[in-house]
Amino acid sequence: MDLGCKVVLIFLVFSPCCGVDWKLVQGFIAIAGPLNNESVSNLNLQNKLLGKEALNSVVDEGHNFLCHQPFLASLPQYFSNLHASGVTHYKIFMPWIHILPEGNAKNPEEATVQCYRQLLKSLTAANLKPVIILHHKHLPGVVLTQFTLGKHRTFADLFVEYAEFNFRSFGDMVDMWLTFSDLPEIIESLPYDDPQTSLQSLAAAHEKAYKIYHEKYSSKDGKLSIALEINHVFGSAALESFLASLRDSVDFLSLSLQYNCRKEVDLKRKLKELQSIKENTQVLLFGLKLRECNSMKENPIITVASIFQAVNQDKALALGYDVNEFLNYSPVHKISPHVANTTIQRRLQEVQAAALAPLSSYQTVWETFANQSELERDTFVHDVFPSGFLWGTSTGSFNIEGGWAEDGKGESIWDWFGQQGHVHMNQTTNVACDSYHKIDYDVYLLRGLQSKLYKFSISWPRIFPTGIRNSFSPQGVNYYNKLINSLLDSNIEPMVTLFHWDLPQTLQDLGGWQNESIIDIFADYADFCFATFGDRVKFWITFHEPWVISYAGYGTGQHPPGITDPGVASYKVAHSIIKAHAKAWHLYDDRYRSQQHGKVGIVLNSDWAEPKTPTSSEDVKAAERYMHFMLGWFAHPIFVNGDYPDILKSQIQQKNQQCSIPVAVLPSFSEEEKSIVKGTADFFGLSHYTSRLISTAVNDTCIPAYENVGNFSQHVDPSWPQTASSWIRVVPWGLRRLLKFVSQEYTGTSIPIYIAGNGVPTEDGGDVINDTKRMDYFRLYINEALKAIKLDAVDVRTYIARSLIDGFEGPMGYSQLFGLHHVNFEDGNRQRTPKESAYFFSSVIEKNGFPKEVMDRSLQSLTCDSPPPPRLLSLPASDVPSKAKVVWEKFSPQTKFERDMYFYGTFPDDFTWGVSSSSYQIEGGWDEDGKGPSIWDNFTHIPGNIKNNETGDIACDSYNKLAADLYMLTALRVKSYRFSLSWPRIFPSGRNDSINSHGVDYYNRLINGLTARNITPMVTLYHWDLPQALQDIGGWENDLLIELFDSFADFCFQTFGDRVKFWMTFNEPFVIAWAGYGVGDLPPNVKDNPGHTPYKITHTLLKAHAKVYHTYDRKYRVSQKGVISLSLSTEWVEPKTLDDPRDVEAADRYLQFALGWFAHPIFKNGDYPEAMKWTVGNRSELQNLPSSRLPAFTAEEREYIRGTADVFCFNTYTSKIIKHKTTRLKPFSYEDDQELLEEVDSSWPTSAITEMRPVAWGLRRLLNWIKEEYGNPPIYVTENGVGTQTKSDVDDTNRIFYYKTYIDEALKAYKLDGVNLRGYLAWSLMDNFEWLHGYSARFGLYQVDFENPNRPRTPKRSAVYYAEVIRNNGIPLPKEDEFLYGEFPKNFSWSVATAAYQIEGAWRADGKGLSIWDQFAHTPLKISNDENADVACDSYHKLEKDLACLRALQVSHYRFSISWPRVLPDGTTKHVNEAGLNYYERLIDGLLASNIKPQVTIYHWDLPQALQNVGGWENETIVQRFKEYAELLFQRLGDKVKFWITLNEPYIIANLGYGYGTSAPGIFARPGKAPYIVGHNLIKAHAEVWHLYNETYRPKQGGLISITINSDWAEPRNPDKQEDIDAARRYVQFYGGWFAHPIFKNGDYNEVMKTRIRERSLAQGLSTSRLPEFTESEKQRIKGTFDFFGFNHYTTILAYNLNYASAISSYDADRGVASVTDRSWLGSGSFWLKVTPFGFRKILRWIKEEYDNPPIYVTENGISERGDLGLNDTWRIHYYKSYINEALKAAVLDGVDLRGYTAWSLMDNLEWATGFAEKFGLYYINYTDPNLPRIPRESSKYYSSIILCNGFPDPANGPHLCLQPQPEGTTTPAASTMVSQHNASSGKVQFLGFSLTSLNAEIGLYVLFAFAVIGVLGLALFSYKHGKLSKRRPLL
Repeated sequence: MDLGCKVVLIFLVFSPCCGVDWKLVQGFIAIAGPLNNESVSNLNLQNKLLGKEALNSVVDEGHNFLCHQPFLASLPQYFSNLHASGVTHYKIFMPWIHILPEGNAKNPEEATVQCYRQLLKSLTAANLKPVIILHHKHLPGVVLTQFTLGKHRTFADLFVEYAEFNFRSFGDMVDMWLTFSDLPEIIESLPYDDPQTSLQSLAAAHEKAYKIYHEKYSSKDGKLSIALEINHVFGSAALESFLASLRDSVDFLSLSLQYNCRKEVDLKRKLKELQSIKENTQVLLFGLKLRECNSMKENPIITVASIFQAVNQDKALALGYDVNEFLNYSPVHKISPHVANTTIQRRLQEVQAAALAPLSSYQTVWETFANQSELERDTFVHDVFPSGFLWGTSTGSFNIEGGWAEDGKGESIWDWFGQQGHVHMNQTTNVACDSYHKIDYDVYLLRGLQSKLYKFSISWPRIFPTGIRNSFSPQGVNYYNKLINSLLDSNIEPMVTLFHWDLPQTLQDLGGWQNESIIDIFADYADFCFATFGDRVKFWITFHEPWVISYAGYGTGQHPPGITDPGVASYKVAHSIIKAHAKAWHLYDDRYRSQQHGKVGIVLNSDWAEPKTPTSSEDVKAAERYMHFMLGWFAHPIFVNGDYPDILKSQIQQKNQQCSIPVAVLPSFSEEEKSIVKGTADFFGLSHYTSRLISTAVNDTCIPAYENVGNFSQHVDPSWPQTASSWIRVVPWGLRRLLKFVSQEYTGTSIPIYIAGNGVPTEDGGDVINDTKRMDYFRLYINEALKAIKLDAVDVRTYIARSLIDGFEGPMGYSQLFGLHHVNFEDGNRQRTPKESAYFFSSVIEKNGFPKEVMDRSLQSLTCDSPPPPRLLSLPASDVPSKAKVVWEKFSPQTKFERDMYFYGTFPDDFTWGVSSSSYQIEGGWDEDGKGPSIWDNFTHIPGNIKNNETGDIACDSYNKLAADLYMLTALRVKSYRFSLSWPRIFPSGRNDSINSHGVDYYNRLINGLTARNITPMVTLYHWDLPQALQDIGGWENDLLIELFDSFADFCFQTFGDRVKFWMTFNEPFVIAWAGYGVGDLPPNVKDNPGHTPYKITHTLLKAHAKVYHTYDRKYRVSQKGVISLSLSTEWVEPKTLDDPRDVEAADRYLQFALGWFAHPIFKNGDYPEAMKWTVGNRSELQNLPSSRLPAFTAEEREYIRGTADVFCFNTYTSKIIKHKTTRLKPFSYEDDQELLEEVDSSWPTSAITEMRPVAWGLRRLLNWIKEEYGNPPIYVTENGVGTQTKSDVDDTNRIFYYKTYIDEALKAYKLDGVNLRGYLAWSLMDNFEWLHGYSARFGLYQVDFENPNRPRTPKRSAVYYAEVIRNNGIPLPKEDEFLYGEFPKNFSWSVATAAYQIEGAWRADGKGLSIWDQFAHTPLKISNDENADVACDSYHKLEKDLACLRALQVSHYRFSISWPRVLPDGTTKHVNEAGLNYYERLIDGLLASNIKPQVTIYHWDLPQALQNVGGWENETIVQRFKEYAELLFQRLGDKVKFWITLNEPYIIANLGYGYGTSAPGIFARPGKAPYIVGHNLIKAHAEVWHLYNETYRPKQGGLISITINSDWAEPRNPDKQEDIDAARRYVQFYGGWFAHPIFKNGDYNEVMKTRIRERSLAQGLSTSRLPEFTESEKQRIKGTFDFFGFNHYTTILAYNLNYASAISSYDADRGVASVTDRSWLGSGSFWLKVTPFGFRKILRWIKEEYDNPPIYVTENGISERGDLGLNDTWRIHYYKSYINEALKAAVLDGVDLRGYTAWSLMDNLEWATGFAEKFGLYYINYTDPNLPRIPRESSKYYSSIILCNGFPDPANGPHLCLQPQPEGTTTPAASTMVSQHNASSGKVQFLGFSLTSLNAEIGLYVLFAFAVIGVLGLALFSYKHGKLSKRRPLL
């Protein structure tokens, strides 16, 4: 570093000013001079003082010799003009040679001396002070001669003599001296070889002169120094010595500086590097030359001020500066001085003021960058961000959550704003992106992005619906808990915003942020959030962009709450927000920080402001004001001093003074408040989107508008690129400047900056996926942030892109799209599709910026800690049939319950989860970059070969979309990705002499991308796409391919094997052999010899596989440590008849021909299965062939092939049913060789491909078969999935069902059967080219839009589901499904139920009248099998048997119904049938005698036909008839009956009886009206009877009376979809709520029904709703007519929205709901009844919450069976166990007021329209026996044990009767058990080898017992007699 630089910098930096305020320094110097050539010429032209010769002389000498007498005459005017311009001092360079020509002070040149005295007097007269420089530049020759020749005189002596002469001659007029300037030239002229000696000599001269001056000549204000330059370099030793000598010999520091405006940071950096030398150093910028300072002509103030700020920041004192540069830019020398003086003076005064005062941060930053060229400004920096930099993305709650009224959420101001129509196209936030229901989906996207941080906001009204704590919503808290936990589970840090604009409307009604009480309310809300979530949240943001709240919400009114008051409310709101923020910060700091260790900050938004006219100081000031009005408004109080910026305060004050009335009211902080506010942020969150050009306001008015108050106007440069938003222009460089400004003004080095919002919108429409503008925006803006970090040393810690997904963008609604993921707002699924910007941003995150060179990871390899698996053992050949037939013996006899029982558990920790694809199906790029054609390229290009003539030319375009594919895999969380290499992409000709480097590079990048994400590549070498060049030589029919394939494989092992540890040679070789060379459906289309060619191809494939295996084993395994196998394929097959050995053999043969064809040689003995050899050999002989068509391996080949696989990989999709068949012998065919017939069960679900029906249980059996057949090798399922036939199946419920059941069967195989299952891979990653089906069959976890050239990939719901399975490593039992031990409350009612028509029989006995069910059942085709209840269970005549059953059950109650026509034959009280009443009296007496309480249902569907004949329940008179009937019962039975139910399941009566017509009376003509009329009358009838009992009979009888309502529970088919959630709610409201709402709530129908039916009625042209209306008096009479909630429940459905045509008038159309059931749910004997215990608890809880927790009695619950299933009804035991346990949870855990439980039913009976086929009974009824015996099933004993225990006592408390183990689950009964069950269920038993009815067997047993007794007695008698005779016999 040069001498001047080091001296200056050391003095500047390390001379502290000791607290002296440099604003107070007096006598600030503005120094001009000396005259330069231009000045001299200008003066001469004006005054004509010199001739040309004299002028040239002066100009030539420049300022070396100013004294020419004619010239002096013009100087006084010149000096006066300078003084008038503000100049204070003038430089005089004294000429040593002219003053002392001989070098001797005794002989001066007197004329020259006098001339200079006159010059000094002229300066003094003009009030200018001289600054004399004694010497500069080269030494005079005479001086050099003197000290060179002189022996005793040094240079110092000579110079001191000369200096002292000047002190004496001129000292009376001079106070400021400089000994030397232009030091480099002086040193160069000194006659020393060593620079150090020259420096010492120069220092000695200066030091002596300094000493003499201060000892003899110095005046009071006299100062002396030396002028140092900054640009000359010396060695460090010389410099140190020189500095040491100057330390005490300067009075100020004089600096000659060449300042480069583009390298300001260099000066500052140098200042910081030097050490302290002297305190309180004053700095005179003696010489100032500006370089590359374009702004000098525009605004010189900023330039000089920035220099002095550099000085000031290091605590030096500014003494003055050289103003020549400013005079040079002024016309002072060229025009009349009077014209110029004012301008120059003002400018210099401004510069002086700027230099004296600290330069503002804004001015500094602006000046720093103002001189940048566009090239320099826009230069792209290739570098990476600091380690640990946090990348993220953001959302806001109201932008995305939706669920605006879900789970008790309160209304927000944005809800109100949208619903008032203030948003674009009247859009609202009601659903938005539906993120409230899509946590897993959103986190899935974040994983794909590789986001490290997610900034989201908490919805205040979701947690506190009214804004205050006492309205706390647990559901809202649960939502955020789940979100936070899900983020952390995916290693994503939550950054939580407490307030992102969505204020609870209830608080706004109280004034919102204008009401100061909100400060404490907000703090309490924040306190709750810190306490609730702070254990996991470490980044808190109090407010997001409070400027927007204040400005747009309360200023312009563009945002809610829509208040337009920019002068008062806006500032008041900001004041409250700042105080609320501070209070929340202190609350965290005081209470939580020490435990939670988090950070709390605020996010402020700001544009960058550039002055519109850089030359205008007013515009510069306006731009600075803009920054303080926008950013400083909030930042200054928090980050600087607790108060608003002075600029803001003074501007408002000034504006108010200008106007007659105040236009703005800025609140003030008290001193205490300032101290509270100051420093309340741990980080500075910054949102930035664009920049503005700012000018001073054009129209200065007193309108209280934002710009008017601030006195600025906003503009944009038309060259700045536009965006979809009018307020955002793309100005990337503004971000860097803004960051630097924030750093200098607010944060310094102590507070980090978090870029918390940056992004750009695109328009809704057009190509929303290929968002190149957004990618460019992110690329440039992120790079500017990088520049700020790397070049400006700004401490930026995060970058958060806005936003994760498109959302609700305030007043613009959904018209502007900010998301990295596109949301389809017109689709109820709200599916999210990654845009190209998502992939770009993910790439930036992965690389941590923009590295100069992408790291070459081609040599990166996966660590492989464990050695490869040992070679599999050799196994003997299979038997015929194989021993694996035990699988059928074990599993085929299973009941559906045992087979389908869902199993919960997890796989081992090292289990491999993956997904698959193949090259031809996804890559596309069929002829790109030198790829050769494959057989599939040729095949698909022939019209007619593929559906719709589609091809794989582009497919998913994965060849060009690697980033997209890697994103998908990352999001899925897979551990492995199975893909195939395209042989013709690597070897275009199929041979290794045609290597395509582009193809190799693609796979290298793919493999590197996978390994970087810890995803194991599972690489298939051949997945059917043979190079066409090889097919041209015969393909796999040519043995040469064995060598060529090995060559290809060898290259792949060598190229990729360092990273690939799992290889598969072939995918599904069966398909290659049979479909390609047998039937010829697939290329190469060979089909001329299906009886020979497939076998030959397989022979070749096996040998090729073996060769490749041995190549890997020999050359690569030791170093690469991988495994190698092949992927086989097969379906599971079930024998048609298990008892038929030929079908079992056929099934085994199928597997051997399909799977064993390849597996047997490889995994067993090197040869084909015996079944194949036997069958093909025999058939060949029958076909008169000399040898078998199945080729034979030599012994050597068998040994070579055997064991050539390390693991067993297979693909499977479906199952089949197989039956033996004798097939034709000719023509020869592999297919006929199998001798079997394939079938499917029509009940199996279908898929897009006819032959691929989902049959999940087949997978378990297939895995077991492989285990048994091949010695339980390590097994990988490498493909498994299901296809759908639709272009859009994002909501792919059926695929979820598929994976849910198939993975569970795999889990069973692993956990229960000991199958060595190591991995499961789903097919496929994304929709792709599905071979012959083209793009019509969709198998993907991602939907691909093949009609869009971008091929966008959208994750389906199955992808999110599969990712969750992977996260859980299986299917663990949900916590809520864990069994609960415990007991029900004491006095809990345990009951069992029946209904009169279903059990009584005696349909015409004892005067009973006809019922509508009698009529219905005797109408053909109404009842299944034309059955009826004429006899039923004959309970009318078997009362005692029924009582015995009840006593055996130990129930406390018995629910039964009374037959209305049995008591009142014609339905009226005109005739009472006493015989009928007597039956019920006897029944009741019998119950009471047995200590069983009767629960009597007054009406259970069997209306007297006589009443139906007059309209039945459609006739309003029935209300009175029913009341009369009930009163009779109260009168006759009420003294003994204390529990009454008016109506059973009115929904069934109304809708099934009068809507569908599937129940009696079978009316279906008016489905849109009759059900509602009937329901209306039923409700009124119930209410009348309740009032009758309540008012007349309850006081005497003291009983309870209510109604029994039935309802399924409804879950949304898609729980992440608001439409389905609404549909599920609607289902329940239309079902149970139809009747419950009027009775248990408000006397009227629920709003859902009323609204839906009214709207549809009006749309149909009706004037009123089809739903009748209650009068107000009726509502009051109906409301509250209950003593308990009687409830029947059996099952749950999955509901989804279905829009019926408006013309359809029906209950279903009104409800608008369709339903499905989950395939994993156990079935029953009823198609509608699935075992769903979880729904029982949920609907009980729903009743509690919906109807204020009424007492509930479950009055029916049970399960049916169909067919002869025996008495050991484990499925029913399971049902009761699980459902009753859910009831216990509802009571114990949920607080449901559950009083009783009733099982349905006591015994089998007539199940209405299904007849006797469906059996619900705890007791089995043998209908073939005239006696109709009641035989207890095992479930009756189990139910009794529950009753006895009053629940489920904890086994930990010791043994208990009800804890006896029950047969349940997957246990398979022995064959003998199955037979006995079958016979028992059919009424038959095995007895002495005979199949007898149970009655005959019983008789036979008694007879046999009698014979046995007789026999025993006879034998005893014989023995006794024999004994007597023996005793009498004499001994021999």
